[in-house]
Amino acid sequence: MKKLNSKGQSLVEFTIVLPIILVLILGLLEFGLILNSYITINTISRNGARLASVGASDLEINQELIIDAPNIDFNKVTVTISPNESDRLRGESVRVDILYKYNVNIPFINLIIGSEVDLKSSNSMRIE
Repeated sequence: MKKLNSKGQSLVEFTIVLPIILVLILGLLEFGLILNSYITINTISRNGARLASVGASDLEINQELIIDAPNIDFNKVTVTISPNESDRLRGESVRVDILYKYNVNIPFINLIIGSEVDLKSSNSMRIE
């Protein structure tokens, strides 16, 4: 039997498998970035609810949220605090909702999951 040269076969297999492996690695990287942003908005919504529960104004809460999340683009963040400042009563609960429109950064992944991902977080606490 003749021994066949397998160099060409290996090159073809590598060429077929490489794009799949790259997409998987890039997808994992993008998922990690999205998860980091979600954890950040969850943390700042909890901090915002805590500030609102101890009597901070909406302006103070928004300023503190910006300070607490330097890696978030606040032009794409919607913060909703309910009830309004004037309607908050001791013993009732206050709720902070955050919507962040995350832009997918890695090429080709945006073709799979879209160019924007909505990340939402809400926390509520009893007003002290």
